[in-house]
Amino acid sequence: MVRLTLELIARSLNQKNRRDESLAQHLRKLTHLKLSNKNIDIIDDLSLCKNLNVLYLYDNNIRQIHNLDFATNLRHLYLQNNCIIRIENLETLIRLEKLYLGGNCITVVEGLETLEELRELHVESQQLPLGEKLLFDPRSLHSLSKSLSVLNISNNNIDELSDLSILENISHLIAVDNQLHHIKDLEFVLSIWTKLYKMELNGNPVCHKPKYRDKVILQSKSLELLDGKEIKEMERQFLTNWKASRDARKKNKVESFINEHASYSHFDDTDAEHTHFPIYHFPVSREIHRTPYNKESQPFYEENRNSEKISHSALKASQNEQKDLFEPHLLRQMPL
Repeated sequence: MVRLTLELIARSLNQKNRRDESLAQHLRKLTHLKLSNKNIDIIDDLSLCKNLNVLYLYDNNIRQIHNLDFATNLRHLYLQNNCIIRIENLETLIRLEKLYLGGNCITVVEGLETLEELRELHVESQQLPLGEKLLFDPRSLHSLSKSLSVLNISNNNIDELSDLSILENISHLIAVDNQLHHIKDLEFVLSIWTKLYKMELNGNPVCHKPKYRDKVILQSKSLELLDGKEIKEMERQFLTNWKASRDARKKNKVESFINEHASYSHFDDTDAEHTHFPIYHFPVSREIHRTPYNKESQPFYEENRNSEKISHSALKASQNEQKDLFEPHLLRQMPL
């Protein structure tokens, strides 16, 4: 076990720079302290180093962040590639601008509520339990919403970015080798991140979606670099014109459909005003309906019978005359 003590710091310092100063005097003036790769397990009392601006403690075996309350002037803190399980005890580092915590065992990004000046946060490649993803405490995200501009969350099984949309001033996102699948998720955050100029998503399934690059460029007007490749103005203008042309075609189709539907509706309304009823043709019966016979109506009945006989005799005589006219052998017998 190696403890980070004042003695360890003294051994690491260049004696030539101290001149006639005591160790305490020199530590009070110290602004940069590099103690990386020293097998350090525990951070001891460093309260004499009150003017530290940059502290390098990466590539050690540190399990807990503590004993940094003194470092109220600290700007950059490098703690990547340790064994840290939880982000804690950073409340007094109110001037911290850059925090490097990649390669640890952190499962939740938390404990950053007081770091309202933090501009860069690096939490990539955490050693997470199998099947789990890195989570974000909404309280910490809210505190960082105005200040954070660079975020590195690579290789953390992250499958969506919507929780990070609150980071309205983000300008550089590094999220390679995650589990991002959906273009819609990207389009949502890109519509909010209006200051984003650089984004790296290599190694995500979404990168293999059809027209992935085109859709991202069209959604973000501020983006200048995507997956390490520059977005040229000519490329953006071409895609913008193509999208405008496509949208115009869609609009025309919709209008044509609406107009056509309106025409059919007009015909339907006309038909509704002039209702057509079906016409049925009933065959006329050839049967002669006779009045039932009774004694009181006998004179009238006999008169009708006589009229019918006369009419029938006249009709038969007329038919015989016409037959004689149209039979050639009778024509010869007719007098001239």
